[in-house]
Amino acid sequence: MRRLLLRALIGAVALTATTALPAVAATDYTQAVTQVSASQARIAFTPTTASQYVDVHYTGVPGLGQQNVRMTDNAGTWQWTVNGLSTGTVLDYWFTYEKNGPQYDTPHFSYTQGGSTTPTAAAPTFSPAGGSYATAQTVTISTATSGATIRYTVDGSTPTASSPQYTGPITVSSSQTVNAIALAAGMANSPVASAAYSIGTTSATCPTQSDTPNFGPNVHVFDPGMSAASIQAQLDADFNAQKDTQTAQFAERRVAELFKPGTYGVNDNVGFYTSVAGLGQNPDDVTINGHVTVDAFNPSDAGNATQNFWRSAENMAVNATGGDRWAVAQAAPFRRMDIRGDLQLYPASYGWASGGYIADTKVSGQTASISQQQWYTRDSSFGSWSGGVWNMVFSGVNGAPATTFPNPPETTLGTTPVSRDVPYLYIDGSGKYRVFLPSLRTNASGPSWANGSTPGTSVPMSQFYVVKAGDTAATINSALNSGCNLFFTPGVYHLNQTLNVTKANTVVLGIGYPTLVPDNGVNAMQVSDVDGVRLKGLLFDAGTTNSAALLTVGQSGSSASHASNPTSIQDVFFRVGGEIAGKATASLIVNSGNTLIDHIWAWRADHGNGGTVGWGTNTADNGVIVNGNNVLATGLFVEHYQKYEVTWNGQGGRTIFFQNEMPYDVPNQAAWMAPNGVNGYAAYKVGAGVTSHEAWGLGSYNYFNVNPSVNAYHAFEVPNNSGVRFHSLLTVSLNYQGTITHVINDTGAVTPSGTVPSNVVSYP
Repeated sequence: MRRLLLRALIGAVALTATTALPAVAATDYTQAVTQVSASQARIAFTPTTASQYVDVHYTGVPGLGQQNVRMTDNAGTWQWTVNGLSTGTVLDYWFTYEKNGPQYDTPHFSYTQGGSTTPTAAAPTFSPAGGSYATAQTVTISTATSGATIRYTVDGSTPTASSPQYTGPITVSSSQTVNAIALAAGMANSPVASAAYSIGTTSATCPTQSDTPNFGPNVHVFDPGMSAASIQAQLDADFNAQKDTQTAQFAERRVAELFKPGTYGVNDNVGFYTSVAGLGQNPDDVTINGHVTVDAFNPSDAGNATQNFWRSAENMAVNATGGDRWAVAQAAPFRRMDIRGDLQLYPASYGWASGGYIADTKVSGQTASISQQQWYTRDSSFGSWSGGVWNMVFSGVNGAPATTFPNPPETTLGTTPVSRDVPYLYIDGSGKYRVFLPSLRTNASGPSWANGSTPGTSVPMSQFYVVKAGDTAATINSALNSGCNLFFTPGVYHLNQTLNVTKANTVVLGIGYPTLVPDNGVNAMQVSDVDGVRLKGLLFDAGTTNSAALLTVGQSGSSASHASNPTSIQDVFFRVGGEIAGKATASLIVNSGNTLIDHIWAWRADHGNGGTVGWGTNTADNGVIVNGNNVLATGLFVEHYQKYEVTWNGQGGRTIFFQNEMPYDVPNQAAWMAPNGVNGYAAYKVGAGVTSHEAWGLGSYNYFNVNPSVNAYHAFEVPNNSGVRFHSLLTVSLNYQGTITHVINDTGAVTPSGTVPSNVVSYP
């Protein structure tokens, strides 16, 4: 119901759905690699039947992990040039290609720069990757070559066919280098793969950066010694530039407004791509005697707040006469706030809103949702709560209502099983900037700072590389390789290579919605399967050449446990289309176990700039794919993808709150059929082999306005066993444009007319 109240979508051209199939015979294609220069090689793939797309996947470039790119069609031959090679570099590569609708995968091939192209076994890979670890690691070695055996050494020597054979995971309990080769009949031995493990040591030290950095022109830092009038003038100028839904929603302006500790008498209206934050170590170090406000600001909003995306407030206290108003939709977190009075989550006009997310916050008065369709609150404290339309979910919230779903539609968990609040910037007593890293909490309730300072540790800004205008993927990767954390300032950053986060405990922190745009089909970011990486405050915006994935956490097949120090993905947002005609097969892939997904919005755009939206324009199969075990999602918003929007293959997964809209622009039923033959793709699919999964508070809505005859058989598709349990589910047909026959599997009534939900209290 968000966008439909404001605009109609344009019909799009049908695109035949594809289904992944096994590899096929080489009679379908020819392929070759040609050395272009001392450091470059061109991969070519010529299908015997014209393909709509060909992707090449490769490993072996020094300093890079696996790369997945959409090749360029040159008169029927698809090409891609690989850089960064030297004599003797061995590439392991393979292709994914389309043929008459379905897509196919080829076997792996090998190429040696400056040498022979005789087929070679694929080099082994290690999980977890080499790096610095505090404790012993259990290491798995694998190869992509079917039937190959692996020989390895742990003393630094080169493995041979007579070295120990790998038969199962090995324990690395002291600092050593593991070398491995793969051997297969009829193929040359693979190149030697190496992984150096430092046990009981820390990562490389970042070259010292400034503790008082220049954050650039898009960051405004306010001091209580400045006049209220001058501060207000800057806030008003920022708002006027970021306010308009018609002109600012898909513009490239980004801004952050930071308040040093003290008291301010100002009113801050918060527009698109604006982060407002206090620079104290705790929320009460910065006090606003006024308001921090989001409302239906523009005449074009027609009193609705359904497009109030991409803005945030964090880490301050607000004394707001008459209450504070935060009437937002998706991607607008409200964190670490102390509201001394009431909090209104709805527009002053009482129009529709489609939020939203609160965490680590205290509201002394009443928090009222009123016209909000859905909302999730975690680890907070309310004086009281009022309101509920379809799906209100609470975990670890003091003052939350009891579970009464579906009437009223409220679902409450007394605690949050695992949580860790976001890293945040603050100023210490000497005037230097630091980043605070809150500790992991289990079975938490209430704000982390309720009894004093938030528990955790602090890192000086001297250990952060500040990313600003002019930085490239190369300079950012150089900083990561040298052991630096990253602090992204507001801006739009185009990436011509994947950002590789390989070191444990790396922090990647953004303010002002820094936007990462992958160019030429690269994947934007790859995080290794290591402990404790923290990603916060980023917007991934798909480029115009298809990326296989925008963000991947952990290598495929990752199996290590990170229960004591998980990777966290927080206030990280994904967009395909809207500003540009983006394309990405998947937005987020999580392979690492125990990952915390804490407030994401993955959005295939249903509206935007001209020419950026349509069934065959901003193509995107999947929003989120979870392969890791024991992954927890708290606040999962995924919308409009063209196949399964969430696919959960890992064991032990849990989701607390899910909000979804199916794709609006399905041209006809034939273009949208699931592989099992039912109408449409489920919004949330749990893999058939999963035996343990639990979820609370899930809603999926349809609005098939391009063709209202389109139907989805069900919104949730799960295996039937006692270990897979769902609570508080619903479906809604917005304005009765199409239908969903069942809520989960074959259970639940068809969506009725009148934009009212079909509810299922529990399943099975």
